[in-house]
Amino acid sequence: MKVLWAPWRMDYILGEDKTPGCIFCPAPGESLAERLVLFNGNLTRIMMNKYPYINGHLLVSPRRHTPGLDDLTPAEMLDLLGKVRDAMAILKRVMHPDGFNVGLNLGVVAGAGVESHLHFHIVPRWNGDTNFIPVFADVRVIPEHFRQTYERLAPHFQALPDEDQTCVSLK
Repeated sequence: MKVLWAPWRMDYILGEDKTPGCIFCPAPGESLAERLVLFNGNLTRIMMNKYPYINGHLLVSPRRHTPGLDDLTPAEMLDLLGKVRDAMAILKRVMHPDGFNVGLNLGVVAGAGVESHLHFHIVPRWNGDTNFIPVFADVRVIPEHFRQTYERLAPHFQALPDEDQTCVSLK
């Protein structure tokens, strides 16, 4: 019998690792690396999902605490979507996925875990990343610890320019 080892999930399962307040709004002086923040721009923040569907699962949010697309300024909208594109380009370069699921969950009934702060999910996908294990064992296999993934991605995100109204292509 093979054992799947993911000890960091127990905190999530038991509910003992819940960050107080909004996960997208770190407190002043709080370690951004501890929060898995990869990019902290003037208008947009990019962070890793601490409880990912798969390695490289990122969350892209406006810095301003706001619940919906219609609440964003034109500059925030442009920067947010530009950073989604930039994040995907970095994931392509570093992790080589075959595709992506990208989306918003707006409202609790749509699956929003944090309803009060708009955020995109970027989930890299690889051919064969779905198999029998989730179906039969209700287990998801994540082959790399999220801290190792953070260390691999962080230098690429730190190199991103922070231009409030100009989207930067990383091609």
